[in-house]
Amino acid sequence: MSVFHFFKKLFRKRWRRWRRAIWSCSIVVLVGVMVWSGQNITDQMKRLLTAAFDETPLAVETMEYLQIEDDKQEERRQDQREFMQKLNTSKGKKHVHVRITYVCGIEEQDMGKLTADGIYELMNKNPLWQGRLDNKGDVWLEQTVSDLSPACKRQAYMSIDANGNLTLFDGPPEEEKVMRTFFQLDVGSMESSLPKDVIQQLEEGIRIQDMEEYNSVLSTFSDYARDMAENVMSPSP
Repeated sequence: MSVFHFFKKLFRKRWRRWRRAIWSCSIVVLVGVMVWSGQNITDQMKRLLTAAFDETPLAVETMEYLQIEDDKQEERRQDQREFMQKLNTSKGKKHVHVRITYVCGIEEQDMGKLTADGIYELMNKNPLWQGRLDNKGDVWLEQTVSDLSPACKRQAYMSIDANGNLTLFDGPPEEEKVMRTFFQLDVGSMESSLPKDVIQQLEEGIRIQDMEEYNSVLSTFSDYARDMAENVMSPSP
């Protein structure tokens, strides 16, 4: 059995723990539809949703989470309106940059200098882009994507660094091109629990080509994350 299949098997076992989260997402969709259609969520609805989950507050917590997300969306819309107002009052062309931020990796593109109309045309073609002006007056059109960047898919590895941290590398670990450090591993516990070939593969570098592999490896080794409290020295007597 390959190392990735080992991680995949462990990842699937955790599915049972996440079923409740799936129910929560279903409630998000339900309430989202209601909010979109302009319907009010009454206290009676809250009680019914709460009762549907064995009298736990999960449904109500989900609606509170939805409200937080809605507030964030409104904040982003407000930022976009302010950006457009500044753009409308500005004169001449603006230097425009596009930045796409992925779970792993960032891609940037210099679009040169554009008029306000040219910038709006770009944004109309890419409605998920969020605009802002930096201190120099340059325009940045930005988007966050829940995926690996094309470069990461080609050459990302997950391994352990010299300090025992689970780390994402750009290329093989021996090249030491760190993209992201996650957490310190309890190596002793890991070595006593996982097969030797899995430990060896981690040391050599586990190739990460998509979000399934990324999540599977990260989920597996999160069980062996060292408690940060262990690193805090106790006061001297």
